[in-house]
Amino acid sequence: MQSEVQFAGFGGQGIMLMGQILAQAAMQQGFEVVWIPSYGPEMRGGTAYCTVVAADRPIGSPVIRNPMHLVAMNRPSLEKFAPTVKPGGVIFINQSLISIGAGRDDVDVLSVPIIEIAKEMGNVKAANIVALAAFVARSKVVDFEILREAVKGKFAKREKLIPLNMKALDEGRKAALG
Repeated sequence: MQSEVQFAGFGGQGIMLMGQILAQAAMQQGFEVVWIPSYGPEMRGGTAYCTVVAADRPIGSPVIRNPMHLVAMNRPSLEKFAPTVKPGGVIFINQSLISIGAGRDDVDVLSVPIIEIAKEMGNVKAANIVALAAFVARSKVVDFEILREAVKGKFAKREKLIPLNMKALDEGRKAALG
């Protein structure tokens, strides 16, 4: 089993953080893991994307042209990467910023208004964790409880943020599963 996930959006949306947390969760679950970041010319506002590959066997190449899944946080990312996703994968769409669909009927499309959900929680900065939770709940790339532990680990040095992010995980999972 090998899963490839492309996270893509604007710099500043937490793209790299989502990839790092998923990679950490996959390692905690015992998978072989590769995380490859890519930044546009600007850090904030420019394009940012990363790829996470998780497998139960050694990973032959970290470079993936056709990922199994896509988490698109903005429209340019959806338009660029949606055509590359393998049939049967999950395409997550940040419905707060993207008003179009994936244009695919051979994938599982999940659209979630993550910014509105995060605002209702009281902190729009948690939108990326809402997105990550919704994606993982739908794709089952890693066990959700292991994802929860990876988020706690990532925020261990900023303990006051853990309750917010636990709530973001719960809200994202709820949005994905209905």
